[in-house]
Amino acid sequence: MMSLDNAVTDVASATKKFFKRVLPIMLVMLVCNQLNRSNIGYAQDHLQADVGIGAAAYGFGAGLFFIAYAIFELPSNVMMEKYGAKVWLARIMVSWGIVSFLMAFVQNETMFYVLRFLLGAAEAGFFPAVIFYFARWVPAGQRGKATAIFIAGSSIAAAISGPIAGMLLSLHGALGLRGWQWLFGFEGALSVVVGITVFFLLDARIRDAKWLTPREKDALSQAIAAEDAQHTTAGGGKINRWKMLLNPQILLLCGIYFSVQLSIYANTFWLPSIIKQIPGTTDLTVGFLSSIPWICAVFAMYFAAKWQDKAKSKRPLLVAALLVAAIGTFAAAVASPVMALVFLAIAAMGFKSASPLFWTIPQSGLHPLVLAPAIAIINSLGNLGGFVAPFGFGIIKEQTGSVIPGLFALAAASTIAAGLVYFLKERRNETEPVADAADHSVEAPAPSRA
Repeated sequence: MMSLDNAVTDVASATKKFFKRVLPIMLVMLVCNQLNRSNIGYAQDHLQADVGIGAAAYGFGAGLFFIAYAIFELPSNVMMEKYGAKVWLARIMVSWGIVSFLMAFVQNETMFYVLRFLLGAAEAGFFPAVIFYFARWVPAGQRGKATAIFIAGSSIAAAISGPIAGMLLSLHGALGLRGWQWLFGFEGALSVVVGITVFFLLDARIRDAKWLTPREKDALSQAIAAEDAQHTTAGGGKINRWKMLLNPQILLLCGIYFSVQLSIYANTFWLPSIIKQIPGTTDLTVGFLSSIPWICAVFAMYFAAKWQDKAKSKRPLLVAALLVAAIGTFAAAVASPVMALVFLAIAAMGFKSASPLFWTIPQSGLHPLVLAPAIAIINSLGNLGGFVAPFGFGIIKEQTGSVIPGLFALAAASTIAAGLVYFLKERRNETEPVADAADHSVEAPAPSRA
């Protein structure tokens, strides 16, 4: 038996190696994910000119992704538990890459709708699979940090997606292809290549990791097993995952996350269109200017994480982030195009910071084996905001010629969400089951075979 001090040292060493070796792989996957989610925002005007997809049709197709995502999130999670996070993550990446590649050949609205739905179905389960993988490899004390870094990576991914999209669109005419075909084709093929690579780089189990010493493998495995046992004792009893939907706290979490996603995806899909109102912009300049709000968000998330570490309660920070989002969005609605970009950068600092702050609340206290389905429920229902926002903005723009009423609606939604935060129950420690283990009605899934 290894001494306690040695075990703690070995767990710390193994976790440090995980952050250096595995987390960068996850971040590359996230970049590919963001590229394939947001590329239609930059291709919108080109799709309208070449394929005849108007603002309402574009908004519906952009949002249709999230309908499929919500439908297939839980089934994907069940399959992930069966085949393991490693296999399922690789499958998700390859399948969404293929669908995104096929977007380069879209010819009409119907084909656009079908491919967007298939893209959502292909990607469903990505975030819960990553969270579940963390739960199988990272001790509870470091799991929040891993999740925060991963979520923060989405802002970095969004920041670089604009310049990449701008450069690919600038290839218009090369090899007889239009710029938007280069955009979808390249980014889709990239995801396929990365997905295949991920299958060979990720390890399914701790004992398979050749980059860990035997002592580190034993110590980390024992630490994760001990936490699982502790949660099992604390939670007790069997629970049914579907009944989680009846738990008021989980419904509240879904509602708040829905509001956060409204802001994130309204900006993801319509920010390029707003920036194009600035005189003299081109595809390339729009791509680079679109990165500004997301770069600002990266810095805001960094400081929010530092404040989060010192705060006893995360709720005041989450409220502050949501109110910053509301104020920035409202100001953008009444400002000139140039100032609107400035205020949307402020709004992005708020709603992007809100996301990692939000996830610390449901994540604390969840049994690792219940974590994936619980996250899947919150993520899938909350992500419906990704349907409402682009679709709503599309209808508003087609009817009024402007997205300003949509910005007012986003500001109102963030304000309401800030009020709802105070009804959340925070957990004080890792061993207390979230929402009383959903009143013992959440069925803990069988351990993954990964």
